Amino acid sequence: MKSWRTAIQSVMNEKTLKLLEIDTIRSSVASLALSAEAEELILADEPCMDKEQVEKQKSLVSALNDRMDYLGGEVRESLPSIGTILPKLGVQGMVLDLDDFYALGIFINNAETLRQWLLKPLPSVYTLSDRKVPFAEDPLTEIAAELPKCNDVSAEIFRIIDREGNLRDLPEFRDIRKRIRSLQKDIDSAGYRYAKNEEVRYMLQSELPSQRDGRMVLAVKANFRGRIRGIVHEVSSSGQTIFIEPEEVVEKNNELLLENRRLEAEIRRVLRELTGRIAGSREKLGIFHQGILFLETIRARARYGFEKKHIFVGEDPQGKLILKKARHPLLGRTATPLDLAMEGGIRTVIITGPNTGGKTVALKTLGLLALMNQFGLALPVGEGTFLPVFDGVYADIGDEQSISQSLSTFSAHMINIADIIKSTSDRSLVLLDELGSGTDPEEGSAIAMAILDHFIEEKTRLIVTTHHGILKNYGYTRVGVENASMEFDGKTLSPTYRIVMGIPGESRALDIALRNGFPESLVLQARHYLDEERSDVSALITGLKEKHRELDAVAEAGKIEEKRLIEERRQVDLKQLQLRQKELQFRSDGVNSLKKLLSESRKTLENLVREVKEGDLDREKTRSVKDFLTSLEVQVIAEDTMLEKVERVLAEDVRRLRDGNVETPSLDKTKSLKPGDEVIAGEHRQRGRLLRLDKKGSSTRGAVWIVEIGSLKMSFSEEELVPVSTAEQSFSNRKRTSWAAELAPAAPLSMELSLRGKRLNDALKALDRQIEAAILGGLHGFSVIHGKGEGILSKGVHEFLKNDPRIADYHFSRPELGGFGRTEVVLK
Repeated sequence: MKSWRTAIQSVMNEKTLKLLEIDTIRSSVASLALSAEAEELILADEPCMDKEQVEKQKSLVSALNDRMDYLGGEVRESLPSIGTILPKLGVQGMVLDLDDFYALGIFINNAETLRQWLLKPLPSVYTLSDRKVPFAEDPLTEIAAELPKCNDVSAEIFRIIDREGNLRDLPEFRDIRKRIRSLQKDIDSAGYRYAKNEEVRYMLQSELPSQRDGRMVLAVKANFRGRIRGIVHEVSSSGQTIFIEPEEVVEKNNELLLENRRLEAEIRRVLRELTGRIAGSREKLGIFHQGILFLETIRARARYGFEKKHIFVGEDPQGKLILKKARHPLLGRTATPLDLAMEGGIRTVIITGPNTGGKTVALKTLGLLALMNQFGLALPVGEGTFLPVFDGVYADIGDEQSISQSLSTFSAHMINIADIIKSTSDRSLVLLDELGSGTDPEEGSAIAMAILDHFIEEKTRLIVTTHHGILKNYGYTRVGVENASMEFDGKTLSPTYRIVMGIPGESRALDIALRNGFPESLVLQARHYLDEERSDVSALITGLKEKHRELDAVAEAGKIEEKRLIEERRQVDLKQLQLRQKELQFRSDGVNSLKKLLSESRKTLENLVREVKEGDLDREKTRSVKDFLTSLEVQVIAEDTMLEKVERVLAEDVRRLRDGNVETPSLDKTKSLKPGDEVIAGEHRQRGRLLRLDKKGSSTRGAVWIVEIGSLKMSFSEEELVPVSTAEQSFSNRKRTSWAAELAPAAPLSMELSLRGKRLNDALKALDRQIEAAILGGLHGFSVIHGKGEGILSKGVHEFLKNDPRIADYHFSRPELGGFGRTEVVLK
């Protein structure tokens, strides 16, 4: 396996690899790897130039593809990276941490799943679409069987840690943890005694004990510092709070610290012994690791071809190059199928034909398919395709003019072709686009023929595209050279993008000009010049000067038009800015109103919940809670309806702005209201009845109505009114679930919230719901398990808690409860 890995890492012409876009294909293959390490190996791989190794690699990928086809794909977990962990096992005195052990154990278990899948027996033939398909010899089984078994290592690891990566409750830790729990209970009891003591409670900033440096402390108001004897650990930034460790718990805290150190030492001893036991398997782990990564690179290649339904191509014994229904991999089904054949001693093909006929795409398709074939991939081609294995693929395609290096298009092409000439052999593939272009046609044709002579003498396989007519004659006078053309439909005067072998093509410039609206009289005149093989150079120069003057005039007109368009765009941007400002004001008003409603409703709800908790739940209290919740929901729906009105106004503004009319008249709502209607009125959402329009005046927010609320008569603008029928209709359409149920947590209230495996945004939403549920449930605090990892989740949780006004305090848990992987939260 090592020799194979070394052999395929041959360096090819970087410019060609970039021109043919093999990097895009390679990245697509790498993205299918289920291991970051395997992905890196694939991205570092180059197309192989060794015939034997290419065939070996393709046989492995093909065998795995057949296995996927028969077994319906493979199911397994991703493989963690352990390349940096294995070297640690060879360092004297090195102790792996829990994360290292966990990654190692998961890698072994998941890799073993892949190995067992590869060891599943397959029949000699299998049925596919009502036909019998023979299985090729499966070399993967042999490779999988040769890999050393490492189950004993993972068994050792998971005897110490569980499947979540946490340390198990081993007998070695049990007594120490029991002692720690006892001490912690005594310390907590002492702290709570202070909180319950009426003579001490008023001296404390918080009734809940806190922790500083792993020791229980009390948050004492600064002016009572001398009333509680003990050790001062910290003073708050404001100086109003002093954190004191009471004398009676100092010794207990000392004992707790010692026991925690004992536990840490015992854990480190266990991990050291486990590291020592695994270190003896370092060599077989290294072989297992490299073998699995190699198989994963093969699996990703097979998955690429399997998903795209590509086929593997072989090499013809006689060295033929034949493409059948080949498509460019990056164009997919939009590409016209390409047929190309180089057989019977043909080593050079000269392709001619019109511009936009697909000559360049044909070159790129052939080159990229050759590279993919030597990268071990199946190809988007038809049956009957054969590709030789080349010792190099070289291309000169496109306009490579370089201003920075003072190179013309012709000079850039010559430099590139000179490099290609130095590197090629009779097993190379060379692709040259528009050979001899960019200079005087006569001299360009001469250079092109000299280049062709060289490659023909070297017996290099060569595909050339050109517009030079003299090269068509060249193709007929040389052995091993064949003309080809891009087909052109004479009836529709359009290209078909198909290659016709054996027939040279015409540029068909005059036909294309005629098809694109060129005057027929001028086309006839051009044909006359071609027939007589003459042209008037002076007239051409005069025409060019005139064209320059026309272009200058067009450019000047373009500048004027550009200035006009810029000014129009500025006006549109200004109108859009005004519209956004208006939208922002609407949203701000709505949010402030909802915040006020929520604040007032929460206080009322807390009082109702407290009454329910403190007394018996009789019918009257139940009815009052239901009435409150129903009233709250009606108010919220009224707010929702109000916001919908605003959105309709905003949508009308957007429509008018799009149509070019920036005047946005205020919304006329008088037709929807009439005297006697029941409405929800004002910021406080009071229920009332419309009496009449106020004739004394109007508001910028609509007509003003007199509303009877109880015994009072008040004036409100129409925008402050919501018909009760609208709110009640929305209310009746909703599912009739109590607001108390909606405000309660979706799951049973827990003292512990696990956020492991969540994205940061989802984790913070879950944390917010837990805080709200804990407040409603009467909890004073809870724990958050976020794990250590890279610290992103832990940092995000602490930043959220820091800025949340509902939180009194938070801190990492004690080491035996999770340490930096867990946070204790104290609510106000």
